[in-house]
Amino acid sequence: EQDQGITIDTARCFFKTAARDYIIIDAPGHIEFLKNMISGAARAEAALLMIDAKEGVRENSRRHGWILGMLGIRQVVVCVNKMDLVGYSQEAFAAIEKEYREFLAGIGAVSPKAFVPIAALTGENLTERSQAMGWYRGETVLEMLDSFAKQPSKVELPLRLPVQAIYKFTEHGDDRRVIAGRIETGRVKVGDEVVFSPSNKSATIRSIEGFNAAPRASIEAGWSTGFTLSEEIYVTRGEVMSHKAHAPMVGTRFRANLIWLGRTPMTQGRDYKLKLHTTAIPVRIRKLNKVLDASRLDGELAKDHVGRHDVADVVLETAKPIAFDLSAENDGTGRFVIVDGYDVAGGGIIVEAVTDDQDTLRSEARMRDFSWIPGGVTAAERAQRHGHRAALVMFLGKPQVGKHRYARALEKALFADGKHPYLLDGTNVLLGVDHDLSAEATQDELVRRFGEVAYLILNSGAIVVSTTNAIGMADYGAVQALVGGTPSIAVEVDPSGRSTAPCDLRIKGTEPESEVIAKVVALLQQRQVFSG
Repeated sequence: EQDQGITIDTARCFFKTAARDYIIIDAPGHIEFLKNMISGAARAEAALLMIDAKEGVRENSRRHGWILGMLGIRQVVVCVNKMDLVGYSQEAFAAIEKEYREFLAGIGAVSPKAFVPIAALTGENLTERSQAMGWYRGETVLEMLDSFAKQPSKVELPLRLPVQAIYKFTEHGDDRRVIAGRIETGRVKVGDEVVFSPSNKSATIRSIEGFNAAPRASIEAGWSTGFTLSEEIYVTRGEVMSHKAHAPMVGTRFRANLIWLGRTPMTQGRDYKLKLHTTAIPVRIRKLNKVLDASRLDGELAKDHVGRHDVADVVLETAKPIAFDLSAENDGTGRFVIVDGYDVAGGGIIVEAVTDDQDTLRSEARMRDFSWIPGGVTAAERAQRHGHRAALVMFLGKPQVGKHRYARALEKALFADGKHPYLLDGTNVLLGVDHDLSAEATQDELVRRFGEVAYLILNSGAIVVSTTNAIGMADYGAVQALVGGTPSIAVEVDPSGRSTAPCDLRIKGTEPESEVIAKVVALLQQRQVFSG
C-alpha cells in the first residue's frame, strides 16, 4: 500500500473518548478495491467521507455517496482533507461543499451532518480547532464523532433467528430435534410462542440448547444456539423464527438498491442466486428502475442491464416466497448478496416490499395460520402414523389430456403402499362449497375456495392428489400461497410439448402410468415427504 500510495484492504483501529469507545474502519476508496470498501463499510454505524481539497469532487467521491446511501448509513460527516495544499482557502472548501451537497441531494442519497475542513498531516480541526482556518466555526471531527447517535441495541429489536440447520438426535435415549441458528436481533425465552416464516408454522419454545452448556431460560442477539419446541413441526433452513406480533415480511418481490461487481453484467430474464440470511434461492430482475453511474455528473444511465461498478434501483423477484425485513429496520434480514455462477457478484439492501399476484392470498393465509385452533393430534404424530408428511400433487393441463387418469393411478399406488392419499377433484369442489357461486363468479374466488379445501385436507396429514379443469398453471401459484409451507408438486400434462410454464414435472400424456408414478414419488422423496 505504501509503494502504491493507495489503501487496498480494510484496517481497523481502536480508541476511546470521554463519551465512548470507537472502532475506526479504514476502507479503500479506489474503484479497483470496491469490494473491500463495501465489506468494510457494511458494519459501520456512521461514516467520515474524505474528499481531497486539491482534487475536488471526483468519481470516487460520488460513488462513495451512492454506496453509503445503498448501505443505509445515514450518519455522515464529509471531511475535506489536505486543506494545506489549497492554502486553507475558504472559497475552495465552500465550492466543494456546494457541489457535493447538490450531487447528494440530486440522487436522494445521504444528507451529511456537516462538512469539516481538515489537514490530517498537521491535525488541523481533528481534535482541536485550527488557527489556520479561523473562518471555520463548526465542530472538530472528534466532536462530530461524539455527537453521532448510537444505534439501538440489537437486543431491543424484534426477534429474528434465521434457521441454519435442524439436528435430530437418536442415540442413548436422546430424541431431541434441535433447530439451530444465530439470533440476529431480539431475545427469546423458554415458554415463548414463536412463528417460522414463510411457512407460518408456530410452536412454543420448550428448551434452549447449547453444546456442553448449562441450561438457560432465555437468550438474546449475538448468540448461536439451538431450540427444542413443544411439538415437532417441519421447518427448513432459510426460515426465520420470530414472535407472532412482530413477524418479518413475506413475499417474492422487493425493491432494492444494488451494486454490481461481477465482470459479466447483470441482465434481465436470467436467474441468479440470492443469499439473504440463511436463504439461498433463485432470483431475477423483475423491473430495472434505473441504473446509476457515479462517473457521470447526471448519474442516471439509459441501460437495460447493470454493468460492473454500477449502482441500480431494481425490483427483484424470487422463485418462491421468502422472509425478509427492510434494511432500515433490520439489516440482518434486509441485506443480501447475489451469486453469479460460483462468484459473489453483487449485493444490496431491501428498501421496499413490492406486492405480487399472490400477496393478498398470502396475507389471508398468514392470518388464518396465526389464529388456527389446533386439534389434539399434532402434525408430527400424524406423520409418524402415516409414514409421511402432508403434501400436495396437482395434475394440471387442458381438458381431456389424461390428468384424471394419472391422478387416480397415483392415489391408488400410494394407498397400496400404505400411505394416506386423497383425490381432490375440482368438480366435487364445484358441486359442494362452490354450489352457491353464480356463473359470473370470479376465477380468483374459485381458486381461493379450492385452495382452502385442499388446506383442510392437508391439515389432516394426507397427500392430496388434485386434478381439475377449473384451475390451470396460472392459478397454481395462488394455491401454493394458500397451502403455505406444505410441499407441493405441479405436474403439467401437455401433449403439444410447447408449454414453457414453470412446473416440477412435464409429461405428454402418452407415458405409462407406472413411469409417471415413479417420477412423482421421486419428487416427493426429494422434498422429504416420506419418513425414514
